[in-house]
Amino acid sequence: MSDNFSKIQELKSRMSESIIGQKDLIDRLVLVLLANGNLLLEGLPGLAKTRAIKALSKELDCGLSRIQFTPDLLPSDITGTEIYQPETDEKFIFQEGPIFNNLILADEINRAPAKVQSALLEAMEERQVSVAGKTYKMDPLFMVMATQNPVEQEGTYPLPEAQMDRFLMHVLIDYPDDSSELEIIRLNRNEQNKSKSKKKERELLTPQIIFNAREEIANVTINENMEKYIVDIISATRYPDKFSEQLDAWLDFGASPRGSIGIDRAARTHAWMSGNDFVAPDNIRAVVHDCLRHRLILSYEANAEGVSTNHVIDEILKQVAVIG
Repeated sequence: MSDNFSKIQELKSRMSESIIGQKDLIDRLVLVLLANGNLLLEGLPGLAKTRAIKALSKELDCGLSRIQFTPDLLPSDITGTEIYQPETDEKFIFQEGPIFNNLILADEINRAPAKVQSALLEAMEERQVSVAGKTYKMDPLFMVMATQNPVEQEGTYPLPEAQMDRFLMHVLIDYPDDSSELEIIRLNRNEQNKSKSKKKERELLTPQIIFNAREEIANVTINENMEKYIVDIISATRYPDKFSEQLDAWLDFGASPRGSIGIDRAARTHAWMSGNDFVAPDNIRAVVHDCLRHRLILSYEANAEGVSTNHVIDEILKQVAVIG
């Protein structure tokens, strides 16, 4: 294994020291960062969503901005705005908003109206922000992690489907198990008493390990059969009638080409994180739920029957065969 692989494993190990019972969350957070994507995280309050990205920024020598989305938030509160400075030659100076950082925590993104949510779109997709006819580039190391609460719907604004498509993955997290819960209690108690014992400072990992890892991931091979497997999965979401009557009844709209691109990027990253230099069917199946969950629009019949997108994707994986 390469030194970059070892460094990424060390990063995950460090994060797991303060994030108990959410191994999948740590894996997905690092995977999306390595794949140069953005993450939509859904879970109940108190499940370490905010803590996870804070742990990542603490172990990786990079900046973190936390944006609390509220109904009265304005787009300029995110992107920044031009400030009048009469003493300068240009008169107007652009003051950068919190979006200009490495890691962006968009906390409770569904608390703000659509015009504020859409302020993230250009930065997420094109890694730049346009204000007053000028374009400002983002840092090469950039990721948005947006969170939303699946239970409380009062005073919320559902994300438009077009914006959901900008996220590489939509990850659902659940309660930790009982043994992890016990460790969480003890960890919290120790953190409250940390003033009594000095913790040894350790050197932060540099962002360069992310860039180096991305170069290695770019060399992960994916053969034509695996490419066809991805295309067939996406095709099943668009033309479900060709696969089964049940799928046809459940699906109204399938995934866009961003879905196939997302699965390809995520599968190659997953393969690399698993220590392989090629993509296997298991790598594709490991990421397909998180890559497609937010890209499918279910029918009224599916919603009435209580059928979830996870169940639909499970059925698609049963129907679509791997060639070769």
